[in-house]
Amino acid sequence: MADESQYAESLEYLYGRLNYERQGMPKSTAELRLGRTRRLLRRLGDPQDSYPIVHVAGTKGKGSTSAMLAVASHASGRVTGLFCSPHLHRLEERFTVDGVEATEEELVTLTELVRPSVAAMDRESDRLGLRPLTFFDITCAMGLLHFARRGAKLVILEVGLGGRLDSTNSIRPAVSVITSISYDHMKQLGSTLGAIAGEKAGILKRGRPAVSGVRGEEARSVIERVAQSRKSPLHQIDVDIHYDYIAPLRPVEKPSSGHVHVSTWRRAWGPLPLPLIGPHQAHNMATALATLDVLAEQGFEVSEADVRRGFQRLRVPARVEVLEGKPCWVIDGAHNVASAQALASALETCFPSGPKTLVFGTTREKDLHGQLKALLPLFETIIVTKYVDNPRAVPPEDVAQAILEIDGRTALIASDPSLAIEVALGETRKDGLICVTGSLFLAAETRAILLGETSKALLTR
Repeated sequence: MADESQYAESLEYLYGRLNYERQGMPKSTAELRLGRTRRLLRRLGDPQDSYPIVHVAGTKGKGSTSAMLAVASHASGRVTGLFCSPHLHRLEERFTVDGVEATEEELVTLTELVRPSVAAMDRESDRLGLRPLTFFDITCAMGLLHFARRGAKLVILEVGLGGRLDSTNSIRPAVSVITSISYDHMKQLGSTLGAIAGEKAGILKRGRPAVSGVRGEEARSVIERVAQSRKSPLHQIDVDIHYDYIAPLRPVEKPSSGHVHVSTWRRAWGPLPLPLIGPHQAHNMATALATLDVLAEQGFEVSEADVRRGFQRLRVPARVEVLEGKPCWVIDGAHNVASAQALASALETCFPSGPKTLVFGTTREKDLHGQLKALLPLFETIIVTKYVDNPRAVPPEDVAQAILEIDGRTALIASDPSLAIEVALGETRKDGLICVTGSLFLAAETRAILLGETSKALLTR
């Protein structure tokens, strides 16, 4: 075990760097530079070159798609690394190998291994007047180094923001994946779907294959153009990839996710049980299985039996995550209009009918009205709150005012997630459902309370 003080000092060192996740993203991509991460990786011996990488971007769906790929690969017998962001509760969640997050001792070791290179680059940046390495630059490099040290045979690398200038784009992938394009981070990525698609398509590499789950002519045409210019063989949803979602019968008691049949240019899959809840996950599953077919053409075969076995173990926190209790809790990190719509569809399709309570809080610069319009019709009771461990939260009074403007209802206001839980339990029948959403930060804080030492008392009235 790592010394407690060493672990705390490592976290202090890392969180002391410029951290856009806490401070808000820069107003333009001009502040984002790949050169920093590339130079850091070079100083560390280019660990990313020691294993093949699946690079996954997308406005929504990239986390679930990455998780599906990781469990399927691990079930096939390969040591598989998964880099994802942000984390919910612990920084080590970002670096998992075969589904197990890095230990505190490993985090300390990785921090010590990168420190000398970071210090040297800091001195260079000071001398040249350049922006120093950020928290994400450093933790991305740490993850890639961790996977090399653990002998990974395949790594699933999830993009943080956009793609073209994201720190993760310092690698050369075996296959690039774009799950979807919708509106989010428009100040950084552009105000049109075409502009956003252009940023995401920045992960496509010359001569390397790509899989796209993108729909909509404006975004698709951009991705096709980039793929053609880079001679990147492109497999697309509704062209080379097709799927049928077999919805569950309306559940009477417990949520159900249904089945999916996927056909690609290479083979037919299933029908397979959908491992995550919601019709939108069928799309992510089709994208993941098509990616496995690309990998198979490179010698990384994963069988349908491997997929079934891996999907049985798949758990993705805060993606329509169900916490059993009376009432039932659903935790979801939906933070833009498209993900709010996907959550609404999941609640309508996959959950029993009954009274529903919404606990909602969101982040500045998000489409507050768009999120609420997608969600409000499903809920009898609305509670607004804010997360407390990050300064980017929207005041709950502002959210309540938006709800009043949209449908004339008066929301209950709770100053923090703890109080929101108490209010929700008091307002919701035992046969009802409480859904917490609007931000991954709110999902994380609420989830920590519900699953913490006092969680058992909170899960029932």
